[in-house]
Amino acid sequence: MSEISILDLQNLRHLIGGYSTTHCKMTEYASQAQDAQVKQLFQQAADSAMKNKQELMKFL
Repeated sequence: MSEISILDLQNLRHLIGGYSTTHCKMTEYASQAQDAQVKQLFQQAADSAMKNKQELMKFL
């Protein structure tokens, strides 16, 4: 793999941080949800955010 630029690293940091924040928020929302379908929706969003974060971490 070729070297990545400082700008690329900054963009990755920004994206990874955003997915991390999203994961935390969606997990918290899921834990507070009363409706099973809403809880599932938030948990799926949390899982998706974590998956995206892990995929981006592979570039580091």
